[in-house]
Amino acid sequence: MAFSEKVKTLLENAREDGHVCLVGTAGPDGPNISPKGSLVVYDDDHLAYWERSHRSAQKNLEHDPRVIVCYSNQQAQTDGILESGILRFYGAATIHTEGEIHSRIFSLLNEREQTHDGADTGVGVLIRIERAEDVRGKPIP
Repeated sequence: MAFSEKVKTLLENAREDGHVCLVGTAGPDGPNISPKGSLVVYDDDHLAYWERSHRSAQKNLEHDPRVIVCYSNQQAQTDGILESGILRFYGAATIHTEGEIHSRIFSLLNEREQTHDGADTGVGVLIRIERAEDVRGKPIP
């Protein structure tokens, strides 16, 4: 799927705009939802984030790579930027501890994420998007 410039901008500014994306994972101990302030658009088929806590989300991904990313911004709906203020991205994640993808994800992060405590020991998580829709089930523009 190709991300529209509108969606790219909203996702890339999510943390600064107060709309941190949530990543849902499933593991042997059940589901987990984690805020990911480092979420970025990697390319037209992938989202990515920097995992520095190495806790539930990462452990769950090692068990089951399926994820859902949720972006919620009701103001964007009110302002007519989005038809629905909630976007969902479904896909499968891979963890990158080193190499080209690891380095590229880190390079896409904003300065705060690159210098945040634990950034130097983080891993890149690349999510291949399989489906994207708004909360009403409509394809994302």
